[in-house]
Amino acid sequence: MTLTFPNPSRSFDEVRHGVRFTGYDGVFQVPFVVEAAALFTSDSKAMMEPECLTAFDAARDLILDVARKAYTGGRRSLYTLTADDF
Repeated sequence: MTLTFPNPSRSFDEVRHGVRFTGYDGVFQVPFVVEAAALFTSDSKAMMEPECLTAFDAARDLILDVARKAYTGGRRSLYTLTADDF
């Protein structure tokens, strides 16, 4: 199976300071979080929830491509995407 992202929902994760989203490998959910620092090109302090969600939406296609590359098909409780992944 290939990793798909049929559900466009995403949410801000205050603990991990990033945006959570979910992919699917067949019927299995694959949870991801992209760190806020990966969503911005500068050291901007504007990394609060609304700005992170807006940045995620603007870069959704790129983020999903990076998530597909990061996904190994193994069972992880969470895949974390950092600035180094982009």
